[in-house]
Amino acid sequence: MQTTETTYSISDLSKEFDITTRSIRFYEDQGLLKPRRRGQTRIYNLQDRVRLKLILRGKRLGFSLAETGRLFDLYDADRSSRTQLHTMLQLVEEKKADLQQQMDDIRIIMMELNSAETQCLEALKQTP
Repeated sequence: MQTTETTYSISDLSKEFDITTRSIRFYEDQGLLKPRRRGQTRIYNLQDRVRLKLILRGKRLGFSLAETGRLFDLYDADRSSRTQLHTMLQLVEEKKADLQQQMDDIRIIMMELNSAETQCLEALKQTP
């Protein structure tokens, strides 16, 4: 029985995810992707494609590449993913706390800017 595994070239993935081939090679250098090689040609499989999608999603959510790599390592070590899910929950809570702090900081800065704007407008009214 012959099985045909779906494979992708670096340019296929680059086009699909709208990122540079250099970015993909960087993720490979960081150990996040492990394509097979045929000579100098990289051959990515479905797992590599899924991992690339998760790397990009993690970046959008504010996860570092090291954090993403840690999750991949946990998944590779424990396919039941229980440990990975607990770690993910911890990382999500940390990101939410960071974002909440940023929102609080932005609110304070907006109040300060509004106050400065009001003071400037009042000063302009007083200036002949």
